[in-house]
Amino acid sequence: MVKCADEIIVLSESAKSYFKETYNRDTVLIHNGIDKPTIKQAEKITELYGLSKGDYICTVSRLTAEKGLHYLIEAYNNIKTDKKLVIAGDTSDTDEYVAYIKQMAGDNPNIIFTGFISGDILKEIYSNAYIVAVPSDIEGMSISLLEALAYENAVLCSDIPENTLVTEDKAINFKKSDVADLQNKLQNICDDNLCVENLKHGVDDFILEKYNWNDVAVATHNLYKKVLENKRKGN
Repeated sequence: MVKCADEIIVLSESAKSYFKETYNRDTVLIHNGIDKPTIKQAEKITELYGLSKGDYICTVSRLTAEKGLHYLIEAYNNIKTDKKLVIAGDTSDTDEYVAYIKQMAGDNPNIIFTGFISGDILKEIYSNAYIVAVPSDIEGMSISLLEALAYENAVLCSDIPENTLVTEDKAINFKKSDVADLQNKLQNICDDNLCVENLKHGVDDFILEKYNWNDVAVATHNLYKKVLENKRKGN
């Protein structure tokens, strides 16, 4: 890719720096986008999982080690809260890791693995969460993070640049891979409803304006146009 591609699109400043520093290859930064979502009342998730508005922490991702779900489960197991923990997603050829985190969860009835979800169930999960957690060690640019904010959620995420450059001051961050810090932040946010409400306020408008699919489409179109024009000129 580095040697042969006419152009390379990256999703984050850190990826852009990586290609430059490692391969001396210039790339084009075009972020992901997000559409304004449809807010859904808790109906199907109540029937399926016994969930209601504001009574659970959720994370939505592939169940892979780099997503940091083991940190989240360990931290959750050591806090005092009546909030449930909902882990939405499925294996990505990572059955051994999935078995490991389910073993960590044990028989705790307040930790719910939904498996893969989509459509109205996913919309309900986002629409009714108390907070959304994004505990990743590594990200490109998390669609789940964008979705969480677009649904006007309070977010607790690791302090990797791929997260913090997106959220700016609109989320609570914990030190990457640091279970103790995650546990402390998670306990504080579970105990402070006002903090959650303050984090939610206006965050949907912030993220929808910052990461708009129309802007992404225009930037991508212009890049393809530039490549084609260069080829016609023999460059």
